[in-house]
This record gives sequence, C-alpha cells and structure tokens, in this order.
Amino acid sequence: MTAQDPSNGYDAVAEDYIRARSDAGAALVSAWAANLPVGASVLDLGCGHGDPNMPVLLKAGLEVAAIDASPSLLAAFQERYPCVEIACEPVQDSRFFERQFDAILAVGLLFLLPENEPLSLIDKMSAALSSQGQVLFSAPLEQGSWEDLLTTRRSISLGERAYKAALKDAGFVEIDSLTDQGGSHYYSARKA
Repeated sequence: MTAQDPSNGYDAVAEDYIRARSDAGAALVSAWAANLPVGASVLDLGCGHGDPNMPVLLKAGLEVAAIDASPSLLAAFQERYPCVEIACEPVQDSRFFERQFDAILAVGLLFLLPENEPLSLIDKMSAALSSQGQVLFSAPLEQGSWEDLLTTRRSISLGERAYKAALKDAGFVEIDSLTDQGGSHYYSARKA
C-alpha cells in the first residue's frame, strides 16, 4: 500500500473485483462465526463490498464494524449493509484499533500489505481483542510473492511458520490452519 493509494490498487478495479468475487470461504467463515456468541462484536478488516462474508456474520447475530481503504468498495458495501459501522481508511491506521472486539476477521488482506506490516497488524489485532478473543485471517501456507490477478501489484506471503510464530508471540493459542472449498488457506486462533 502506498500513501497515494491505500487500497493497493483495489479502488481502481472495484467493479472487476465485485464481479469476480465468489462465495468461496463463506462456509468456513460461517462455521467460525457459529462459535461466537450472539451479539459478539466483530471487526472485519478489508471488508471490500461485503460479500460473501457480511451476510454470514449478520445472520449469526454478530455486531459488526468494517474497514476498507477503497472508497468504491466501501460505497458498494454501505449500499448493501447500511446498518454496519464502517470506516474508509487503511487498516494499519484504523481508529477501530482503539476499541475492543470479541473477534476479528481479515480475508484477502494480509498478503496485500507491505512485507513488514502483516506482523505488526497481528499485534494490533491482538491488542484490540478482548480476553479469549478470536481471529480468523486468510494467507497462503507457502512463503513467496506473486502478481495480484486484478491489480497486477505484488502480493507477499510470509508463510505458515511466520504467521503461526507471530500469532504465538502476540498471545494467541489454539492456532489452527484451515482451507476453504476454493483452496484458500486460513489461520484461526484465540487469545490466551
């Protein structure tokens, strides 16, 4: 992400992203959300236009706040989900991290951040979670980089070992690796 474009190119391709977004991962997020108590507070980082995860979170009876750095995606989100509190800002500088949440979701986000920032974001997530708070985020198992299909910008995965070590260092336990029906990988953890 750059100062000129905190959405890392996604604002420019918002319409293409909305058309291309599938419901892959919704079942996994639904199973995760089902383990949260009704009324639990959830922060959705990089919410995009909201689909497919926002309907799952709202159906589970959760109180959701959402962040995205793309004004276009967030405008589409607000049309679909006007009852959700939102912020159009980079996650790294979000005012939501001044609050406490029961759970944090970050799908399709960490690998878009510059190489040193995912680990810092994991620390921020931990600090913003209540005791026993839970996190679920997607990131590849493998370490490496690739060109994003929509934005053609560089994406970076730190790899399973680095993500799990960062979660452990940030005070998380019960760290699990999960895979959705589309083959994307997720990390689920709970604060000690």
